[in-house]
Amino acid sequence: MVYPHHGAGQVLKKETKDILGEKREYLTIKILHNDMTVMVPCENAGKAGLRRIIDEDTVKKVLSVLTDDVSEMPKNWNRRFKHNRDKIKTGDIFELAEVVRNLALREQDKGLSTGEKQMFTRAKKILASELMYALEKGEDEAEAHLDDLLLNSGNEKLAAAAAALVAEPAAS
Repeated sequence: MVYPHHGAGQVLKKETKDILGEKREYLTIKILHNDMTVMVPCENAGKAGLRRIIDEDTVKKVLSVLTDDVSEMPKNWNRRFKHNRDKIKTGDIFELAEVVRNLALREQDKGLSTGEKQMFTRAKKILASELMYALEKGEDEAEAHLDDLLLNSGNEKLAAAAAALVAEPAAS
């Protein structure tokens, strides 16, 4: 299962708990990449954004998002940070991949603020945690795969942009 704010994890158990006199069913999920355990009431699983790990076709689409061109982002770092945070909060894997891609390209091009660097690291961890399960890789292997993809994609885009600048005739 994927818990949007923390990443992919394994359901350890489903149990009924009596908390403050109310009996509810809870899922206990172990988030492997940060060694955390979360308990989510079953009735709130949908509201919390809990969903199944992506399938092979969705992996291909996510990898395609990661290699797309950068999408429009606010120029002001404060607005950009909020914009990206809101995208991550949706729990949508494509929105998360878009944030990771955009921040990777911005980092290579102009650098990131401290807050954006932390967001980038966290977003990459969340994405890699899901790719780890979906691609049946180890955690380090999934992160390395993601880093390679982002680096190669970013280098190609920067090279293409540089080539376009060189190819443009000088204004007379």
